[in-house]
Amino acid sequence: MFAGLAPGPFAGLILADNGADVIRVDKPDSTSSDVLCRGKRSIAINPKVPSGRDVLLKMISSADIVIDPFRPGVMERLGLGPEVFLGGKGHAGLNPRLIYGRIAGFPRTGPHKDMAGHDINYIALSGALAMLPGIDKPSFPLNLLADFAGGGMACVLGILLALIERGKSGRGQVVDTDMALVMLLPFRCYTP
Repeated sequence: MFAGLAPGPFAGLILADNGADVIRVDKPDSTSSDVLCRGKRSIAINPKVPSGRDVLLKMISSADIVIDPFRPGVMERLGLGPEVFLGGKGHAGLNPRLIYGRIAGFPRTGPHKDMAGHDINYIALSGALAMLPGIDKPSFPLNLLADFAGGGMACVLGILLALIERGKSGRGQVVDTDMALVMLLPFRCYTP
C-alpha cells in the first residue's frame, strides 16, 4: 500500500491489525510517526525514477493486494495502473490474481472526477452533514465519516469481498471506493 492521506493508510491498518503483512511505500524523503503506520513494514521508493518503478513492478507483481490512495490517474501515469497487473486490451497482466484497491473522493467518471475533495465535501454533497446534530448548524465530525468509514473501511470491505471472489474464480479485480458515493449508500435504502 502507498502512503497517503487517511483512507488508504487506515485501510492498510485494518488489514495489518487483522494479520496481513502490509508494506507501506513511502517517499524517500518522508518520515511519519502517524498512528496509521502501526503494524506495517515500510520502504522508501521513488516511483518516478526507473529503478524505483522497477522495484514497485516487482513488488506488486507478487502481492495479493495493492491500495492506491492517490487521485485518479496517478498510478497510471507512473506505469503502475491496474491494467499493468490485471491485463486488458489484448495483453496479459503481471499479476492477474491481484486485488487492486483504489480510494478516491469522487467517482472516476462524471463531473467531479478530477476534483480534489475532503471529508466535509463528501458528507455535504451526500446530505449526511445536514443530518448531524448541532445548534443552528451541524457539528463537523472530523474526518471520521467519509475518510475513515466511507473510504478506508469501505475499501477493506470491497477487498475482502474481492478475496472471496478470487477464491472462486482465481482472478483479481479492481475495487473502486468513491467516498462521495459511499456516503450516499444509506440514503439509497429509503425509497418513496
